[in-house]
Amino acid sequence: MKNLPVDKQKIIEQFAQRKGDTGSPEVQVALLSHKISKLTGHLDENKKDNHSRRGLLKVVAKRRRILNYLQKIDGKRYKKLIGELSLKK
Repeated sequence: MKNLPVDKQKIIEQFAQRKGDTGSPEVQVALLSHKISKLTGHLDENKKDNHSRRGLLKVVAKRRRILNYLQKIDGKRYKKLIGELSLKK
């Protein structure tokens, strides 16, 4: 976990299930949500950047797939995660 940006490292520490956890669905969704918010801000300033817009749509779709997986395997963890991230279902 060296050389990670500070905000990314904080997100991983906040949502990790145990020490050293970077691959759990919670961490992945939190990191993708952070990326989505950054891309949304970029697209507000650069309205004609269609390449980044396509990237944003891909990231949103990936987050949705991971959330669907989490909902299928553990509904409690899913509800807790969308509550913490203030996501809509």
